[in-house]
Formats: sequence, structure tokens, C-alpha cells
Amino acid sequence: MGHFDDGLDVLNQNEEKLQVPKRYTVMFHNDSYTTMEFVVWVVKKVFSVGEQEAHRFMLRVHQTGLGAIGDYSYDIARTKANQVMSLAREAGYPLLCTVEELPHES
Repeated sequence: MGHFDDGLDVLNQNEEKLQVPKRYTVMFHNDSYTTMEFVVWVVKKVFSVGEQEAHRFMLRVHQTGLGAIGDYSYDIARTKANQVMSLAREAGYPLLCTVEELPHES
């Protein structure tokens, strides 16, 4: 009979290292036209946050020019950014939202 092989070498060779999926955030960009009230409203509506959290977020964007909200897969982040911008366009505002990759945690 042949040499006994437990197959572990084959399993080890064929194992693929699982990669942590990339995560993304939605970035709000401040502008001179979109009202603070609209930003609070759209943050509450699209991101399901409370009034106080939405207001704090709006102030951060207003004061620093940029604000990140959420931790999502790419598709969800892109969908949320598109929802925000669609609602903004319907209301006549030029609000810009972009999607950025979050840094990987080690």
C-alpha cells in the first residue's frame, strides 16, 4: 500500500486568507447655500439619527467644512450619499456628499 497522507498539506495550501471587507463613510461638504436646517433634516432622515446628534453633526460640518458620518459597505455608503444629494437637488440645494474608504484597523 502507498504512503498515508492526511491531506493537511493540501488544506494548508488551498486556504485563502480572509480579508476584512473595506468600510466606507459618507462625507458632507459645507457650502454657502444649503441651510443648516436642511442638513439636520436630511441627516435625520437618511441616517436615522436623533435631533441632537444631527444638529451636532451639522455644526461640525459648518465649522470645519467637512464631516464624516457612518461606517458602511461601499454600496450602502454610495446609496446614502446619493439619497442625500437627490433630496438636496429636489429642495434646490447644491449639497455635496462623497464616499471615502475608512482606514483599516489592525
